[in-house]
Amino acid sequence: MNPVRDDTATICGVCGRRFTRHGRQQWCSTDCRQTAWRRRRSTPPPPAPAKQTTVYECDDCGTRYLGDQRCDDCNRWCRRIGAGGLCPHCLLTEQRVGKFLVSIHFG
Repeated sequence: MNPVRDDTATICGVCGRRFTRHGRQQWCSTDCRQTAWRRRRSTPPPPAPAKQTTVYECDDCGTRYLGDQRCDDCNRWCRRIGAGGLCPHCLLTEQRVGKFLVSIHFG
């Protein structure tokens, strides 16, 4: 029988071998079943750190931070305002708001 038209043969999602399915079987062997389970249950990647080019603002006190997501004074999480960075000429932070560039003083 042509393997393309063989409806009884199933391809194992782990090793790629062909096997005849019995009931709801999805893998060719117990080893492949365990490997698939371990892949699904692997530890998730660690969360990405705050970008150093993102400006955050505390909802309580209004203090803005560059790259820090937590307000030191209020001990609360800040909301993301947008992209920004240090001005190369002074200690001002520049933040893009639409097509405009707004300066925020730090220091």
